[in-house]
Amino acid sequence: MTGGAHRVGKAIALDLARAGADVIILYNRSGDEAAMTAQEAQALGVKAATVQCDISDLQAVRTMSLDMRARFGRLSVLVNSADWFTQHPFPTESYDDWHRTIDVGVHGTFYVSNELAPLLLEQPQAAIINIVDLSVWHAWPNFTAHAVAKSALLALTRQLALELAPSVRVNAVAPGPVLPPPRYTEQRLQQSSDRTLLKRWGEAEDVAHAVRFLIESNYTTGEVVRVDGGELIAKRSIPS
Repeated sequence: MTGGAHRVGKAIALDLARAGADVIILYNRSGDEAAMTAQEAQALGVKAATVQCDISDLQAVRTMSLDMRARFGRLSVLVNSADWFTQHPFPTESYDDWHRTIDVGVHGTFYVSNELAPLLLEQPQAAIINIVDLSVWHAWPNFTAHAVAKSALLALTRQLALELAPSVRVNAVAPGPVLPPPRYTEQRLQQSSDRTLLKRWGEAEDVAHAVRFLIESNYTTGEVVRVDGGELIAKRSIPS
């Protein structure tokens, strides 16, 4: 999986390990975190490995895919969790964040999925899970690149479900407020809670459980599951 070194990606990797899956964590610059996650997975009784790869670099992804086939020989599940999360106001004088966000979130996910698809197609049943978020339904102020990248990833989910059927199912999970950033104040945390129907934050494990559900749900493809405590529809509960 990509982006499995820390935060939500780590929770997904460890949840799959608890279910008995061997895990391979792709990382770019989070080598120490990836190694720690792999060690935690191994402690659960499965095999775990880390592979360094800048997924925005097509040649690096091609080299990684050849290495994956040579070292591991098979692949049943691909989780695309890597992204480049940063603010990107519009209009802007710099295109750097735009290019990096799209390169990782869209191009990188496409490269990885495309290069690893042959391995997945060799299995009688395989799955791809893409991690999006609520910005695919509602624009986020000052996150133009991120919202566009996640929206493209949802479109890619549906397209790959069509292209890879019937052997590979492709779905997405859209987390809401889970695992708050360290910089959040108590007031900000409460505001986020209040925007949900359940009036609380979720946990990274909630997202991991949804990922595992979609992996195990053999008759679901081309869909997106929201894990947001009802945030997307919470405004409907406000009397007019």
